[in-house]
Amino acid sequence: MATASAAPRPHRVAVLALHGAIPFELGIPQRIFGLAKAPGGDPLYEVVTCSAGPPGPVRTDADYSILVEHGPEALATADTVVVPASYELGPVFEEGRLTPELAAALARIRPGTRLISICTGGYVLAAAGLLDGRPATTHWASARHFQQLFPEVRVDPEVLFVDDGMVLTSAGVAAGIDLCLHVVRRDHGTAVANEVARRTVVPPHRDGGQAQYIRRPVPEPGASSTAAARAWALERLHQPILLRDMAARESMSVRTFTRRFRDESGLSPGQWLTRQRVERARQLLESSELPVDRVAEQAGFGTAQSMRQHLQSALGVTPTAYRRTFRTETAS
Repeated sequence: MATASAAPRPHRVAVLALHGAIPFELGIPQRIFGLAKAPGGDPLYEVVTCSAGPPGPVRTDADYSILVEHGPEALATADTVVVPASYELGPVFEEGRLTPELAAALARIRPGTRLISICTGGYVLAAAGLLDGRPATTHWASARHFQQLFPEVRVDPEVLFVDDGMVLTSAGVAAGIDLCLHVVRRDHGTAVANEVARRTVVPPHRDGGQAQYIRRPVPEPGASSTAAARAWALERLHQPILLRDMAARESMSVRTFTRRFRDESGLSPGQWLTRQRVERARQLLESSELPVDRVAEQAGFGTAQSMRQHLQSALGVTPTAYRRTFRTETAS
């Protein structure tokens, strides 16, 4: 008699907690990956936190330490290793050199393990030579120092995160959330990533190429926002949306609305609409059986040719190739 096959083992994520860790960033992988569930409710990831040395207290940059129960041996069992930021990197930050303890810990990582850094955690990967010849990013305030210390790394100080296949790096703090959501999306598709985003009350997707640091003034109390117009547009992506209609939702002139919109989002209304439509197309290509021309209509591109051009520009693939690749990876 045939027996039911066991559920696949969750993908194991090891988070390396270094002395001087920033609690917010240290907690991002557990929160994002820990909430990712299969349709039946089974966890898709197992997240463990480990230290570079023996298990025990690890100092943070706050007024408390955390008790880490796993030592560096956990790195040898990981499918993905995440290195969050630390304010006590010592010779890593000052000289680009690993301490013997940290070098020994990283040597436990198996070949082929996916590597992720958040903010200045990238210094650790770079000091280990793991970013040589690769594109990478870090917090904008550290980018120049990072490039001087590690000239073999192709540093992009403008972006939120860089996905270079099995090595991914992010800018500071909230960009770590964006990167972890991106990884969930890459591993398991839009629906799973969006559910994690809803649970954590964060935007489901910010493109990695979005600028890290956009100078946006804090609105004066009572100042009008463009949020209502954006919400209105999101409900009507399948329809033609004119700039004057968006401006009218906020009772602004087109010129004022466009300026305010760019201040708040970092994009023009047209650029923002295109991104939202690409996002809608991705969701439909991953989660539905709609023909490509119907996906184009539902996403607001009108024609399959128009959608093909926009997806090719944004993602580098055709709608058919995206659907075939993404749905195959998600199913596997």
